[in-house]
Amino acid sequence: MLQLAELVLKHTQSKSKLIFNPLPSDDPKQRKPDISLAQQKLDWIPKVSLEDGLKETISYFKKILPTI
Repeated sequence: MLQLAELVLKHTQSKSKLIFNPLPSDDPKQRKPDISLAQQKLDWIPKVSLEDGLKETISYFKKILPTI
């Protein structure tokens, strides 16, 4: 999540600060997302990197938000 938050700040040129709050006692201490099941069962691989997909998403919303 930290990597994603840092990329959002970078690509939106936001001056926002990241705030770290204590985790609840039942929160998992380590997360490890794994796409191997989708790769195996669906013969799927990502075609767009996280950073490139985020840049495209930010660009899309910058275009449509002024019209809403």
